[in-house]
Amino acid sequence: MILKGKKGLIVGVANAKSIAYGIAKACHDQGAQMAFTYLNDALKKRVEPIAEEFGSKFVYELDVNNQAHLDGLASQIKKDLGEIDFVVHAVAYAPKEALEGEFVNTTKEAFDIAMGTSVYSLLSLTRAVLPVLKEGGSVLTLTYLGGPKFVPHYNVMGVAKAALESSVRYLAHDLGAKNIRVNAISAGPIKTLAASGIGDFRMILRYNEVNSPLKRNVTTEDVGNSAMYLLSDLASGVTGEVHYVDCGYNIMGMGDVATDAEGNTILAWDAK
Repeated sequence: MILKGKKGLIVGVANAKSIAYGIAKACHDQGAQMAFTYLNDALKKRVEPIAEEFGSKFVYELDVNNQAHLDGLASQIKKDLGEIDFVVHAVAYAPKEALEGEFVNTTKEAFDIAMGTSVYSLLSLTRAVLPVLKEGGSVLTLTYLGGPKFVPHYNVMGVAKAALESSVRYLAHDLGAKNIRVNAISAGPIKTLAASGIGDFRMILRYNEVNSPLKRNVTTEDVGNSAMYLLSDLASGVTGEVHYVDCGYNIMGMGDVATDAEGNTILAWDAK
């Protein structure tokens, strides 16, 4: 198995439909041992059964905006796992009102929350685990096409993802001397808890399905398998990259067809 003997930390599992769950499953299937984190007591009840499903009893409280939680993370990991080989950062948040209306109306408070939770947390989490992250280790985060391109309703989260992708490159440079790799996966739209706050998400799903080269949307399994590769030694020469797992949608300049949420055609390209 590709990750046999490897140990890692998964940050950001919300439920069995989340992308982080798909990553954890792929890593578990390839032999990895993992620890998990939860944001609060409500999510703890969801995360503990997931950890148990993957044979782990190591579940830590972690609010990435709580410095005390970050300060104690490495010692918890060292006690339970010793050193780890990888960490998955699957954390992002923006207030719901910042994902509605026009981007120009984004408040400073919403902007700061989105940037702090979705971007700075990658730096603070990486710094927190460095004492127990092995040489040759890997850091992976999750981004979306709404960073480098405009996507309706993504608003401030798009700006945050753009900053996250830039952070990946700068971290890859800093940690390269320690032989630690930093990459991101840009997944296509998936119906997750995090996606539920994005307006017209059903339309976004349908548009991607119809207009991607593979004519379907990605699954958490698709993303999980690609993530497992990037976390493994198979990707030992890959760092600072944004790897698209979106059925090819990101290559498109103009789609073939667009439909509304009910499947009615609203735009069709006549190939003839």
